[in-house]
Amino acid sequence: MAKIEVYTKAFCPYCTRAEALLRSKGAAFEEIDITLGGPRRQEMIQRAGGRTTVPQVFIDGKHIGGSDDLAALDRRGGLDALLAA
Repeated sequence: MAKIEVYTKAFCPYCTRAEALLRSKGAAFEEIDITLGGPRRQEMIQRAGGRTTVPQVFIDGKHIGGSDDLAALDRRGGLDALLAA
């Protein structure tokens, strides 16, 4: 199964939506809470090419993007293939 990392913040509806989509696919993921900032937030910004919004989703180290990007990938039929890798 793919390694999935999701950078999130508390009370973020977009984070909740992205996590719900992944759960609906039966995918296990690591949630990285950056609510308080710190080095993990800087790590996310660097990995996400400067993007500062949450969530930021990575599958097997590949940057997928935010909640809308994840949902669009699923609509195109590409998410299942990445999760199965």
